[in-house]
Amino acid sequence: MNDFVAWFQNNGGVLDTSMMGITDFPGSGRGAVALQDIPENHTIFTLPRSLILSTQTSTLPSVFGFEAWKKHKLHKGWVGLILCMMWEEAQGSQGKWITYLTSLPTQFDTPMFWSDEELKELQGTAVVDKIGRDEAERDYHEKLAPAIKTRPDLFPSDQIDTWYTLHRYHITGSRILSRSFNVERWEGEVEQDAEHVPAEDSNEDSQANTSIGSAMDVDDSGDGEEAVNEESSDKDSDDEENEDTSDVAMVPMADILNARYNSVNAKLFYEKDHLHMVTTKPINAGEQIFNTYGDLPNSDLLRRYGHVDLVPCPHLKGALGNPQDVVEIRADLVVNVACGDASNDETYRQRIDWWLDEGGDDVFIIDTDPILPEALISLTRLLLLTQEEWEKTREKGRPPKAKFDLQVSPLLRRIFETRLTGYQSPDLEVDAKLIASESLTLNKRHAIVVRLGEKQILTGVLDTLRHMEAALSDVGSNGSKGKRRVVSGGTAGETKSKKARH
Repeated sequence: MNDFVAWFQNNGGVLDTSMMGITDFPGSGRGAVALQDIPENHTIFTLPRSLILSTQTSTLPSVFGFEAWKKHKLHKGWVGLILCMMWEEAQGSQGKWITYLTSLPTQFDTPMFWSDEELKELQGTAVVDKIGRDEAERDYHEKLAPAIKTRPDLFPSDQIDTWYTLHRYHITGSRILSRSFNVERWEGEVEQDAEHVPAEDSNEDSQANTSIGSAMDVDDSGDGEEAVNEESSDKDSDDEENEDTSDVAMVPMADILNARYNSVNAKLFYEKDHLHMVTTKPINAGEQIFNTYGDLPNSDLLRRYGHVDLVPCPHLKGALGNPQDVVEIRADLVVNVACGDASNDETYRQRIDWWLDEGGDDVFIIDTDPILPEALISLTRLLLLTQEEWEKTREKGRPPKAKFDLQVSPLLRRIFETRLTGYQSPDLEVDAKLIASESLTLNKRHAIVVRLGEKQILTGVLDTLRHMEAALSDVGSNGSKGKRRVVSGGTAGETKSKKARH
């Protein structure tokens, strides 16, 4: 890394080499280490905005032509930045960022690069439908490949098989997915091809938005600087397709810092002309310096970064897991379980369409605190209504209340039990024993960790159901005439749900 550090410093970067070093950490790869005790609010490195690599700083969009760039839809999603990075690397020693680009990883443990056999181990998890390999390859063939063929002066034919292959496209996309940041333009800055559009008035202290690697929340530094969020992949492929990602950037040196659950001790802040990595708490000598891409579930960590987090978890009585793990329950599963072969009948199609038109969710999230999502209960009740009840509900324009009772409980149980059967190994104990084996490959171990975490949540929510059913039975046996919805004890309530991103 000596060449990279020298390049960084020769191009306006300032690194406090007395405080921060770069080393390899077992299990997490290259990272930043504190060489001595570092106090809070200490700037460990600074770099000029001109050193970040984005579609705004690369000269490729300009020499390619902005109109042609848009014609090939290179201004949407990540394909434009991918092409910029591929082109900059192809410039070799003549390229501004070549030393930085050659320091980036060329191999990834993410499912994007797994074999079909390895992917089977992830069956049933939230990972499988979000890998995005098909979508990425479609962009390559429909956008990037046609674009480079129109400019042999920029992309010589003898370079195509070296620098612009589908494999290199995947590698470059994975670099962006795992290492990029969202660096907003400063007040008064405009996009390169929008010279005649006046910049909107904005708050000088506006906070940088999270984009493709992390759902990190950051605070204003209070010193005229703003925190920069590492890129977040909460946006999936079709969101990226429609999103202007011109602020997505590779930030040399900042992307060396690793992340770990609940361990952030440094954040990246920006000013008009510079970015600064600043400690947010004291760091002892020998400790790793962590930035963050948010405390994410293992399904997202594996898909985006190729690793998982295992820490002692309260919901597992101190056993190792990820406190941020979640299970997704898709609305189509709810419909299939509730309606069976009749799910495509007109009577149910009307209800489903109405639910979605009214803003109902089509994915329901259950986390390690296994609360039943009220929206899930409401959709379940909607599907159980008689025709007369359904017509009254539609007239009122409001979905059914999330009332839990002995009518909805059996159906919810079947939904969760059906969800469990979708895994490669539905049996919780089988995975618990497998994970202890020392002969597992890294990818298989990661797959088991992800599906085990999800199955533990589903087991927990089934236990919750049993307690709720028992409470209802007690109410019934005591002859209570009160409402039967069980809310006390945190067993039913508002929880995470969302629109599915396909």
